[in-house]
Amino acid sequence: MVAGLALGQGPAVKEAAFEGQPALVLSNQKVEFTVTVLGGSLARAALRDGPAGLNPLWEPVRMARELGKDTKFQGSTGHFVCVDGFGPVSPEERAAGLPGHGEAHRQQYQVVRSGAEGNGVVVSLEALLPIVQEKFTRTLRLVEGESVVYVESRLENLLGFDRPVNWAEHATVGSPFLAPGETVVDVSGTRSMTRPYPAARAGQVERRLQSGAEFSWPLAPGLDGQPVDLRQTPAELRYLDHATTLVDPALKYGWTTALNTARGLIVGWVFRREEFPWVQYWGQYPPTGKLARGLEFSTQPFDVPRREAIGAATMFGAPTYRWLPAKSAITARFLVFYARAPEGMKRVDAITVERGRLLIEDRAAGKQLTLAASLAE
Repeated sequence: MVAGLALGQGPAVKEAAFEGQPALVLSNQKVEFTVTVLGGSLARAALRDGPAGLNPLWEPVRMARELGKDTKFQGSTGHFVCVDGFGPVSPEERAAGLPGHGEAHRQQYQVVRSGAEGNGVVVSLEALLPIVQEKFTRTLRLVEGESVVYVESRLENLLGFDRPVNWAEHATVGSPFLAPGETVVDVSGTRSMTRPYPAARAGQVERRLQSGAEFSWPLAPGLDGQPVDLRQTPAELRYLDHATTLVDPALKYGWTTALNTARGLIVGWVFRREEFPWVQYWGQYPPTGKLARGLEFSTQPFDVPRREAIGAATMFGAPTYRWLPAKSAITARFLVFYARAPEGMKRVDAITVERGRLLIEDRAAGKQLTLAASLAE
């Protein structure tokens, strides 16, 4: 581990721990972002002048502990990466040791770079994915005075043939930021489909959406024939929802946001549509009140075995996988922002990237949030 820099008013990096595991904290005078060395996950976001301890990102280990369960941190928390693999594995892959959602979120990363860079700080982590024979590198940058962390990833093929790959950024928000009657989600698209699923099994959590049904975001067809507004966090806690939305093909940048209207806080992701044409929405609302909502932008519409994703080839005219050429690498870039929302903002209708800033709009309410984003392009 590299030596840390003391936290001050300017950009800094320091060594820390998250759930007993080594982590690095990138901070400036506005925000802090924590990345774990195990899994390379973006585990925590915090406003320097915000509510103490309120992390908008999903913390499954903390939630389990609060329910009296003993769960060990294995790398999957907050926003983690699913590469090369997004969803369950085949029996043969399982026998070979490949975990669900790929290897990257289970690996111990090497910190290959950490410290000051220009008017900000940078952290770069690298891991070998031994089963799929790929190398994954993740670089995070935080600039002075900005509420944005920039993430660039590189996936290198160590083998001598072209291959289709599955890649999803498993961005997930959780309680207490995710709260019934308070938190709404918005996505840059309309054409959608609920995930096909077998007959529901008995248990505490049940389905409320029709299986494999097309719809226009956000109103999904419910099992009772009534539309379900997927923007909202349901007040009745017993459901599991699953749907996907195609990012608007007219956009260069896709985006998804979670806005807590009661607290006036917003977290969001902006990414290149050509790299991630899909946003899979996953909502887990159990009676325990430990809620999670995935806003997973990806190369495929649903988290399914690779044979299924690659065999589909396309859906709604968009691809369901990405090619990784022989002995070559592909990259992907996105950013994450966390900020206070303007008073009265109730939704996000558009996010525009222009001239080194993000314009986040609630057009119906006439509200706009402008964030400096000097590295957005």
